[in-house]
Amino acid sequence: MRSRKNDLVTARQVEDLASSILQRSLQWVDVGTKCTVVVVLRVLFFAAARTASIFDACRHLADAPCDQAVRNALFGWLGSDMPELERRLNRALRAKLPKGLFGRRRRRWPMAVDTSDIAYYGRPWRRTRELRRGKRKAGTTRFHCYGTLYVVAHGQRFTVALTYVWKDDTNLTTLVRLMRYAAQIGLHPRYLLLDRGFYSLPVVQYLQAARYAFLMPVIHRGKKSKRPLAQLRGTRRFLAWKRAGWATHVMDNRKTRRSVRVCVSFPRRQGQSRQRRKRRRRRERPLVYIYWGFQPPSPAWVREHYRRRYGIESSYRQMNQARARTCSRKPVLRLLLVGIALVLRNVWVWLHHQMLGRIRGRSIELHLEQLRLRTMLLMLQHGIEACVGCSESRHPPEIPPLGSTTGPPV
Repeated sequence: MRSRKNDLVTARQVEDLASSILQRSLQWVDVGTKCTVVVVLRVLFFAAARTASIFDACRHLADAPCDQAVRNALFGWLGSDMPELERRLNRALRAKLPKGLFGRRRRRWPMAVDTSDIAYYGRPWRRTRELRRGKRKAGTTRFHCYGTLYVVAHGQRFTVALTYVWKDDTNLTTLVRLMRYAAQIGLHPRYLLLDRGFYSLPVVQYLQAARYAFLMPVIHRGKKSKRPLAQLRGTRRFLAWKRAGWATHVMDNRKTRRSVRVCVSFPRRQGQSRQRRKRRRRRERPLVYIYWGFQPPSPAWVREHYRRRYGIESSYRQMNQARARTCSRKPVLRLLLVGIALVLRNVWVWLHHQMLGRIRGRSIELHLEQLRLRTMLLMLQHGIEACVGCSESRHPPEIPPLGSTTGPPV
């Protein structure tokens, strides 16, 4: 058994690990002697650590090539083949997954699927299907959208698949694509934790046909009726429940029907008396979930285990902390920057799993305070500055003395 005492993480280790993963997965070839793969990756890592652009990274690195040379090299490597870049980035995401996920006695793990929208303020590059419309956020209704698959194993949360979501892609096509990437590496979910946006009959039909257990919240569609909730036939009738429990619901769109199980739960209220919890529950709106393929032990278990899906929201926030910015309209470059950010986050999770975690029996005790993601990015930034050189220092302008007539006119 390996010891994890006095393990130190250096900037050189972080850079070598991330660089080796991307070099093997992307399979780029050096362009001349100045824009080598290592140099370009260092520029991208520096921009990701500072959440800045390629122009800003080249401006602040002394021995780096100019930003136009880096972009020319990137566009030559990337081309316009989005599916090929997507496959290579997925190869990079699964490069450092724990071996226990793929052993002969591999277990099935809970997985979460969701999409992330990144605001966009320009026009599409070539086709209108590159941008998706959505609810106004950050001053725009146009977004570049990305779908990810997220696995939770022994407390370690890895992003294992990434896909670009086009305008004409439905939630079903996004889910099918992500599950196909997972099946290629031998990952099978114990159950899928899905966002409420995936609540639809085609998605349920696919999951039941593929034998994937799932858990997702219910969307109460349709207009509100003036009749009492208990007299309604749709999913709104579950909102009239005063106690947690189980039921069966039939989803029907006049072409096909699927039967699913329903769990009704209530938010947990700590630090309250029993009578106050009862009075509050009468006024609260219950939480309604549908599930299939497994039997949860209790409604409280459903409520608490569905909260694991919120980890994928945290992964998006961390992705934005390590995502370089760009004004380019090419979606292939934007996909590359998102993929690099997710790879850096996977490296951070792997370091805690392999070096900073403490073995406690069959489990691993995590100490995230020893290395935060932002700290790792700062280490990466300073390590690249030490290798390439930093030219951030600027001499302040000379200020003329008081009463001098050589200064600028007022």
